[in-house]
Amino acid sequence: MRAATLLSLLPLAFAAPAKRAEPAPLIKPRGSKLVEGKYIVKLYENAAITALEDTMSVFKADADHVYNVQGFKGFASALTAEDLEKLQNHPDVEFIEQDAIMSINAYTTQSGAPWGISRLSHKTGTNGYVYDSSAGSGTCAYVIDTGIYTSHSEFEGRAQFLANYVDSSNTDGNGHGTHVAGTIGSATYGVAKKTRLYAVKVLDSSGSGTTSGVIAGMNFVTSDSQTRDCPAGTVANMSLGGGASSSINSAARAMINAGVFLAVAAGNDNQNAANSSPASEPTVCTVGATTQSDARASYSNYGSVVDIFAPGSSILSTWTSGRTNTISGTSMATPHIAGLAAYLLALEGQRAPQTLCSYIASTANTGILSGIPSGTANRLAFNGNPSG
Repeated sequence: MRAATLLSLLPLAFAAPAKRAEPAPLIKPRGSKLVEGKYIVKLYENAAITALEDTMSVFKADADHVYNVQGFKGFASALTAEDLEKLQNHPDVEFIEQDAIMSINAYTTQSGAPWGISRLSHKTGTNGYVYDSSAGSGTCAYVIDTGIYTSHSEFEGRAQFLANYVDSSNTDGNGHGTHVAGTIGSATYGVAKKTRLYAVKVLDSSGSGTTSGVIAGMNFVTSDSQTRDCPAGTVANMSLGGGASSSINSAARAMINAGVFLAVAAGNDNQNAANSSPASEPTVCTVGATTQSDARASYSNYGSVVDIFAPGSSILSTWTSGRTNTISGTSMATPHIAGLAAYLLALEGQRAPQTLCSYIASTANTGILSGIPSGTANRLAFNGNPSG
């Protein structure tokens, strides 16, 4: 009789759900508009046949959707805090994700856009700038340069002067930094038209500054970026350079390690970019310049440290006192990449700085540029426009 009793208890013991070591994760999609009180509950693939019915008995509301196909079993429903706690502790629940709004990826075409940003959005040609309407929203872009003329209408109130390590004039007395900022994120001339722009001034009105001052500005970005509300990610632009400097390269590496994507100019000396800084720092995204005919610009530096090429000759962008100007240089190519990085962070989600640079290189138009020396990657940046 005792043996029979023991045997009769075995099915009950096997049927009892296992106790989980920790609650199932509750996921809130980043960068999405969440639906209050609504959740998607995903069950483990190997959950018992009765698991769906069992988990749905935990709450009183009617499920909005029931999912019961191979590879995805679960349901969507309104859930209370008490319901969530019970389901998170249920052994058959893999994860719970808050419901969110999905929408069409709306691509916009800016007709008559500057050739540089237009080229960025096409496999061939420059027929308007085609971009997703996310346009760098939620990102921040530091411009380490001559400052920014922040009151320019093209910046729509998104530009702010943060720090000055070269003089006492908290504006752009040269125009270079304003031009760079315009290519990154101005309304008409910019790649990432919704990014926030932060001026860190390290060069004076003549376009010059000291290595020590530039390092101070770089370290400011490394520190300040940790305090800013930039939910989609942070980028920085350095359209400047000098001779090879261990100090500059170390400061650049510190910025990368802090999670800031850093685009830097390859230089305008028609020589190996490995001879200059910060272009020679392996962790940054080093940018060479091209012309409208898809040729390496005659002045652009080259070499194995150049990660990507972007339009740099005859680039139209913002200037001081609310004006515009057309200038050339790897300084003009670099903000195309800083802007592209901000654009991709908002569109596709966060990536580590070096991973993002590698991604930009891997998705580039390849083998189409002329005048590329041996040992230099033949890659022209492309924003992934699905219509090509």
